[in-house]
Amino acid sequence: MYKNYSVLMSVYYKEKSEYLRESIESMMNQTIVTDDFVIVCDGPLTNELDLVINEFTMKYPNIFNVVRLPKNVGVGEALSKVLVLCQNELIARMDSDDISISDRCERELECFNRYNVDIVSGTVWEFVGSIENLTVKRILPQNHDDIVKFAKRRNPFSQPSIMFRKSIALESGGYKPFHLCEDYYLWIRMLMNGAIGYNIQEPILYMRSGDGMYDRRSGFLYLKSMIRFRKYMYHVHFSSFKDLAISSIGQCIVCLSPKAVRKLLYYKLLRKK
Repeated sequence: MYKNYSVLMSVYYKEKSEYLRESIESMMNQTIVTDDFVIVCDGPLTNELDLVINEFTMKYPNIFNVVRLPKNVGVGEALSKVLVLCQNELIARMDSDDISISDRCERELECFNRYNVDIVSGTVWEFVGSIENLTVKRILPQNHDDIVKFAKRRNPFSQPSIMFRKSIALESGGYKPFHLCEDYYLWIRMLMNGAIGYNIQEPILYMRSGDGMYDRRSGFLYLKSMIRFRKYMYHVHFSSFKDLAISSIGQCIVCLSPKAVRKLLYYKLLRKK
């Protein structure tokens, strides 16, 4: 019976301090509150970000464990350095600009205690500005077989809302650098290592979106990284050549479309109202 979990968060200097505060507060306001919150600072931060982190470490000195890296190394390498420091078997990932719904972690713990699963995420509401301005939902397959099938072409979990077993993550190699695909890379290796997935169908997190998010998912560099990752899945025999071809063509259309068209594709085809 799992009663608690660790929180794992990476922060770097470009984050906004008000977003970071909202994100941490949403985790500290959970119906079941963590007893272990690990933050890795990926390089030096701004004074504003440091003030927010110091505020919480002073308020909860026995919960927060802050690790500061001397230089920015990227999210994959940063998380790899601190994954082992998490004290609980279950680890809830949290992005530094999203907002967890208050019963997110309680519902995820319930899934681990009720089902034989190793990775749990859930539906996320995307929002712009504030959570009063909800836009679309990302709803993913619920059960393991459908998750594996979906994973061959798209990320099968909502990374900002995920909770996973530390032991299986470490057995699968933990976080490793893979530009723009660090989380997806870990989930695929865990699934190939026998991990069982589950997705809660109701919303458990608010994810900050807006034009900035769609800007980041465009251009040749982003496309190059996505194609490289899809080739990796094919070469390790996780996906088929058909999966590689279809997903690569779809990625080309999304990445190289004008922003207005790309946003429309997400809203109409890849998300639900």
